[in-house]
Amino acid sequence: MENDIVQRLGRLEDKLDAVQKTAEKTRKYFLWTAIVTLALFVLPLLGIIFIAPLFLGTYNQTLQDATSGL
Repeated sequence: MENDIVQRLGRLEDKLDAVQKTAEKTRKYFLWTAIVTLALFVLPLLGIIFIAPLFLGTYNQTLQDATSGL
């Protein structure tokens, strides 16, 4: 009887270890998903925030130069 309980506890520990490994892999997957999302979505948006005014300023200056020559 006691030997049976010890064997069951051993199998339960093995299963818990497997669940813990799976949970850790899932956590790492979500972490890398967040990092890739940040790199591919948020960083380009921040780039647009800084590049768009520069582009619009240059475009506006070009239009002013073109209209002042008329």
